[in-house]
Amino acid sequence: MKIDILTLFPNMFPPVLNESIIGRACENNIVELNYVDIRDFSNNKHNKVDDYSYGGGMGMLMKPEPIYDAIESVKTENARVIYLSPKGRVYNQQLALELSKEDHLVLLCGHYEGIDSRIVEHYVTDEISIGDYVLTGGELGAMVVADSVVRLLPGVLSDEESFVIESHYDGLLEYPQYTRPREFRGHEVPEVLLSGNHKKIEEWRHYESLKITYSNRPDMIEGRELSKTEKKMLENIKKELKK
Repeated sequence: MKIDILTLFPNMFPPVLNESIIGRACENNIVELNYVDIRDFSNNKHNKVDDYSYGGGMGMLMKPEPIYDAIESVKTENARVIYLSPKGRVYNQQLALELSKEDHLVLLCGHYEGIDSRIVEHYVTDEISIGDYVLTGGELGAMVVADSVVRLLPGVLSDEESFVIESHYDGLLEYPQYTRPREFRGHEVPEVLLSGNHKKIEEWRHYESLKITYSNRPDMIEGRELSKTEKKMLENIKKELKK
């Protein structure tokens, strides 16, 4: 996979994305990350890329010409051009998995009051928001998308199936996990995890996932088609939480 990130602040990315799992994916040629400075495409001697909005209003808007030229400098036939925007489709694990199937992503980071809408209307494939809040620019959003997508690529994680049990992958939050020591300051690891009974362990994990999701993100339960087993589990969870 190739990921081009178009930004006014390319130096923000290497300290984050060149480390750990994503950095190793780059070293192993599983993904190619490129950072493109939009200012390099300015036709202004001071590398100015913003201007006032037509109709008035607060703040400055990024001009279309440098952004268009930056996109064209990297765009391929199959490129998916994504603008990180608080107005976009809310990002989630399912969308990360969808994007991981692409060959080429172009992540466009806005700044100031955003970008000229003609770019969004005619040259952007997707608008994506990483949450219902506003940041100073799209850089942090681009890091989130790049990290969450790259870790899903084959060969990136040492255990390539591990992400299927993580939070959000199957519509539930992840169950609690424990490691040594068995007892920590009077707090014991749940006995079922020490039993060696894999069927009971899986049942416990499913129950705990459902309980955490119901407690922390009830909206995810409301949108889920529950099996008969899950419905029975949920009844018990509700009784347990009322105690």
